[in-house]
Amino acid sequence: MKSNLLMNFTVDKENSTVNVKREFDASLANVWSAWTEAEILDQWWAPAPWKARTKSMEFKEGGRRLYAMVGPQGEEHWAIADFTSISPKTNFKYLDAFSDSEGNLNPDFPRSDWDVNFTEQGETTIVDIAIKHDKLSDLEKIIEMGFKEGFTIAMEGLDKIFATK
Repeated sequence: MKSNLLMNFTVDKENSTVNVKREFDASLANVWSAWTEAEILDQWWAPAPWKARTKSMEFKEGGRRLYAMVGPQGEEHWAIADFTSISPKTNFKYLDAFSDSEGNLNPDFPRSDWDVNFTEQGETTIVDIAIKHDKLSDLEKIIEMGFKEGFTIAMEGLDKIFATK
């Protein structure tokens, strides 16, 4: 099922930023919930056939989500999101990082700064994301790891959730 919903993925090398603009066929309230509630995030955040599993999540400024991406063979890659700013139904920001299962940062991988904006447009909702990295080499490392492909698959997983609502 190929979506005709907007999906723009651009890389701004000068500012070491990835911009993803994605349209969802769902209300603002439903899209916001899908991005901010652990039980829905776990259904789509990992690119299939991987699954996301949240160990803990406090969605508030200063709060944190600690979660694993779990592979088909049961392998686990842990990550954290430290929420720095939340404007309900409009925007939230967080620092992303790879970690261990206790939330200790993995220093081998760069943190990225996510700025996620939500806008309702008639029947659909636009999510506009800026993911800023400290330096271009950090951004290039994430792209090489397949971020675009993985994130695109995850977004399609979220489309399927909305399609069944």
